[in-house]
Amino acid sequence: MTELTAFPITSKWPASHPERLQLYSLATPNGVKVSIMLEETGLPYEAHKVSFDTRDQLSPEFVSLNPNNKIPAMIDPSGPGGRPLPLFESGAILIYLADKTGQLLPADPGLRYQAIQWLMFQMGGVGPMFGQVGFFNKFAGKEIDDKRPRDRYVAESRRLLSVLDRQLADNTWLAGDEYSIADIAVFPWVRNLIGFYEAGELVGFSEFKQVQRALNTFLDRPAVQRGLVVPE
Repeated sequence: MTELTAFPITSKWPASHPERLQLYSLATPNGVKVSIMLEETGLPYEAHKVSFDTRDQLSPEFVSLNPNNKIPAMIDPSGPGGRPLPLFESGAILIYLADKTGQLLPADPGLRYQAIQWLMFQMGGVGPMFGQVGFFNKFAGKEIDDKRPRDRYVAESRRLLSVLDRQLADNTWLAGDEYSIADIAVFPWVRNLIGFYEAGELVGFSEFKQVQRALNTFLDRPAVQRGLVVPE
């Protein structure tokens, strides 16, 4: 295992346990995807808080690991070939951790890609659209008199929720009967939409019974409950 001090980010966030996977994150919907995955798989890890209040994500040390200056990012000290592997982008990290552990992504190629397509559905649709609704409903968007931008994102979020609801009507989880990284990606965003963003009524969340059912089942998982508060 190569010394993690070769990575500039460790000068700002020193590793107390350099043999463990190093997670640089915050408890946002994208951030908790990885902490939930780590809790589900049981991989040992060390979490470092990247504070938006102090703009840690813009620091040279963090940008050295993720040039896109977004959380989460990580270093696996025992990556492929025994060499450290730095990674950013939550979707890529989920796939990597699933492959590393053989968990939460089906081994069957067809089923594997069924799960990956729903992961991409979150990354390309659910995350960006729900985030825009959050902006216009809770943050600076309230100051904008023209409500057409907000209404556009609300309509698209409702459409996405209806897609999820139809899928979950015939399946226990998004990719079928087995819980997977697709669910770990999607449901923190659903939780944030109706919780932190306070947009449940705005998007008519009560209409989407299957999404509610799956969200509640997701939130009942002990590993999810632990991962949602990482880093503390």
